[in-house]
Amino acid sequence: MQIIGATLFGLAVLHTFSTKFFEHLAHTHPRHAGTWHLLGEVEVVFGFWAMVLMVFMFALSGKQEATLYLDSRNFTEAMFVFAVMVIAGTRPILQAVGAAVRLLARRLPLPRGMALYFLVLAFVPLMGSFITEPAAMTLAALMLRDTLFAHPVSRKLKYATIGVLFVNISIGGTLTSFAAPPVLMVAGKWNWDMWFMVSTFGWKAALAVVVNAGAAMLLFRDELGPMAQEPGTEAPRTPLSVAVVHLVFLALVVVFAHHPAVFMGLFLFFLGFATAYARHQDRLILREALLVAFFLAGLVVLGGQQQWWLEPVLMRMDADVVYFGAAALTAITDNAALTYLGSLVEGLSADFKVALVAGAVTGGGLTVIANAPNPAGVSILRGKFEDHTIDPLGLLIAALPPTLVAALAFRVL
Repeated sequence: MQIIGATLFGLAVLHTFSTKFFEHLAHTHPRHAGTWHLLGEVEVVFGFWAMVLMVFMFALSGKQEATLYLDSRNFTEAMFVFAVMVIAGTRPILQAVGAAVRLLARRLPLPRGMALYFLVLAFVPLMGSFITEPAAMTLAALMLRDTLFAHPVSRKLKYATIGVLFVNISIGGTLTSFAAPPVLMVAGKWNWDMWFMVSTFGWKAALAVVVNAGAAMLLFRDELGPMAQEPGTEAPRTPLSVAVVHLVFLALVVVFAHHPAVFMGLFLFFLGFATAYARHQDRLILREALLVAFFLAGLVVLGGQQQWWLEPVLMRMDADVVYFGAAALTAITDNAALTYLGSLVEGLSADFKVALVAGAVTGGGLTVIANAPNPAGVSILRGKFEDHTIDPLGLLIAALPPTLVAALAFRVL
């Protein structure tokens, strides 16, 4: 089963880089367009191959072993991302964050379009340290979709923007011990509190985030005018009381992120509130959030069969090598899975632990599967790209420069 699991995991990784091919098949072979469109959905990839793994497991190990394996998986992160995405993507939350961004933009000595672009790529990712990375990704992606990406802009700008966004979200959540999934996996066991995070990771990450956002802003300054334009169909302003209730629900879901029975119960209450005050809501992004949760759940199922080769690879590295090894391995597996495997090993040095987590967050923007919030950004923004698909190779190339800046911040400073 481990060999089969590793093979299927490799096929899933290859599939994530081939989604554009399946979208092409959907256009050229309309008879089975539905199937090709399904296989072209990047969020479906790992769920699909996880299903194949379970078919093999049922066939070779029997029903009891297969169900025991599924019961042993922890799907808390997938459920949490689903709940926080839906709440963070509501009109009251978006309007509150948008108002804060516009207020800050007026204070910056820059043209409005450049200031807004910079803040979406710098301020919102750093907010992810407090409202969680999935929520920050959802907010930033929705703001970009409805402003800059709603206008005809160059392909280079689109890919550079998501490259910087994905990297900044990955490193921007390291000011606290609860917001970034790879940190969340180890902070409790290794006794990393907020002061440790700020002093060891946070200030370096904040500097890299500002440099990345500033560089992208200056590079594409001539194309950022549409960022300052208000959306063509501006929704009515939400009453303050409704916005406060939404913010309270978001805060409570974050506080109880480790307790699915609690945050899913809160989420159900939130759905009731949103239904009762539907006139103050836009369409809830339930479909997008479910697809992302499906992606992460599939990654959990497939990832559980990879420990036998991932752990020895990590443990053969010293603190210097593990940083770059973790950054590279993150491109083909979720960075939270890497740090989780590291937390299972006893006797690691403090330098090794720091290098492992720093490498994991550094590489978190290279691919869709590298960081848990990335599928959320892809789900929201891909409709603005050619063939409604974000090319994985294009994302990898665009994310390399900001990843290098993050690497310099974590290893040189």
